[in-house]
Amino acid sequence: MPRPRLCRRIRFDPNITYFKPQGVPMRNLKIVELTTEEVESFRLRHINDLEQKSAAEKMNTSQSTYQRILYSSYKKIADALINGKAIKIIK
Repeated sequence: MPRPRLCRRIRFDPNITYFKPQGVPMRNLKIVELTTEEVESFRLRHINDLEQKSAAEKMNTSQSTYQRILYSSYKKIADALINGKAIKIIK
């Protein structure tokens, strides 16, 4: 039985949950799903300019877990930008 997942602190609730390339109908796009944890890790690092240690503390997680979440967000955002996919933020 796997270890129960810890509650991570998310202080950002996005009003807009879809981003898509301009001029392409949604029905023609593949969708990349970002979790609120991934958006929060990206926001703390790039909008609030926090280092890994302080960002991990704000999210109530370890530094290594924070880093995995952040790299997951990088990969998904890059995939969407390079391959012309829509981004959906899931709560």
